Amino acid sequence: MAIIEGRNLSRVFGTGETAVHALRGVSLQVEPGEFVSVLGPSGAGKSTLLHLLGGLDTPTEGSVTVDGTDLSRLSENALTIFRRKRAGFVFQSLNLLPTLTVYENIAVPLLLDNRRTKEDRDRVEDLIELFGLRGRENRRAPELSAGEQQRVAIARAIVAEPAIIIADEPTGAVDTRTGEEIIQLLWESSDNFHQTVLVVTHHPRVAVVADRVLFLKDGEIISELTLGRRDNHTDARPVIARLEELGL
Repeated sequence: MAIIEGRNLSRVFGTGETAVHALRGVSLQVEPGEFVSVLGPSGAGKSTLLHLLGGLDTPTEGSVTVDGTDLSRLSENALTIFRRKRAGFVFQSLNLLPTLTVYENIAVPLLLDNRRTKEDRDRVEDLIELFGLRGRENRRAPELSAGEQQRVAIARAIVAEPAIIIADEPTGAVDTRTGEEIIQLLWESSDNFHQTVLVVTHHPRVAVVADRVLFLKDGEIISELTLGRRDNHTDARPVIARLEELGL
């Protein structure tokens, strides 16, 4: 059974002649443990789609089901709890808390859920080690490089072992090399922890890491490309060729 399902999703901003149709009847399914990229130009509706699937926004029409939960049936309070427990978010803007240390920033989702067991503390320590942050755990966010900050953001997104990880242009604010490291870390989270990952990007070399790529244009999914699970992500030619076919 799909862990994420969007049915006939439409999202309209504004009314009348000034209305903007950001999504137009989009339907999709994502399987448990799958890594899916959503690729398309600016203004295609990529971020809007992610916000709907993560419960950060509500569709004008259609429905979203995540991990068996129909998000349209949740109260605002229940939706907040859902986002905290069942979804992990990685944004280009990071949203790290500048007054907290690396350790504290990673632990935030656990602390908000009143999880303070030894197992939870060990989980934070394991992620600090895994993401190459050992020796920096007592530094505050402004003291870190852009790549280190993004590693903290990814660790924070997965620390509570959410059903899904949603990443919106996670490599957009860093250089190419750091971006490649970041997307590889997301892939390893999916591969090692069987996490379901959904990434929005406009860059084919980011999208190629995915098991499957969805191509979005003018608020509609116009094509998809199945690449399968593999260790080597260096060949972006199939994605680039599809982009050329589609005129994107």
